[in-house]
Amino acid sequence: MGTPRLAFLASQSEDAQAASSALGARFGHVTPEEADVLVPLGGDGFMLQCLHRYANLNKPFYGMKHGTVGFLMNQSHAEGLLERISLAEPANLRPLEMVAQTESGTTVHSLAYNEVSLLRQTRQAAHIAVELNGVERLDELICDGVMVATPAGSTAYNFSAGGPILPLGSKVIALTPIAPFRPRRWRGAVLRGDTVASFRVLDPYKRPVSVTADSHEVRDILEVSIREAQDQSAILLFDPEHNLEERILSEQFTS
Repeated sequence: MGTPRLAFLASQSEDAQAASSALGARFGHVTPEEADVLVPLGGDGFMLQCLHRYANLNKPFYGMKHGTVGFLMNQSHAEGLLERISLAEPANLRPLEMVAQTESGTTVHSLAYNEVSLLRQTRQAAHIAVELNGVERLDELICDGVMVATPAGSTAYNFSAGGPILPLGSKVIALTPIAPFRPRRWRGAVLRGDTVASFRVLDPYKRPVSVTADSHEVRDILEVSIREAQDQSAILLFDPEHNLEERILSEQFTS
């Protein structure tokens, strides 16, 4: 394979914008459609934006950290960049598919590479019924919210809420409550990736609930269905010494 054509995608930060100009001048720059590798410059949030915008191009992503969080990014070093990309190890990320029904009667579809989270909209706790593959498992979960997370996203909001860290490629997803009040001792579940998790808001007018797929928020929902996408994925490239699988494993041994 010859020298890969790179598309540098920069966040709005001054640091990322300056890096994009310097890298483009040094290595050349093409459009995402023309590129062999997409190179987002920013933090994890910007990487997620790029995944949502460009994953349909079926090009690998090699992120370079220019932000406050960089779990999905590589360190930003211009030296040896082309060699590092050629030696990078791929991680295949499969997003979640969300289908939400709203009070206004609309149906909203969205993808999430990290997690889909239902959250109360007011000071009152949410009351939510939980079904798995059409079987009701909790007739009433009283909580601030509940989420479904992918393995790649399990170290983010899911972990902060007390959910499990999932090995990459494990073909499972995490179902994690957020500040559960009843059942008091319920701490969530680990589910097969092909499980259809459905949530029904029990009192949507008095206790309204929103749902967010990564950064896409939908308010005043009635029902949400979530499952791992079967025909969509994205490939992230990581330096061998600090690949995503190692990062997820190491996260479980840090204090």
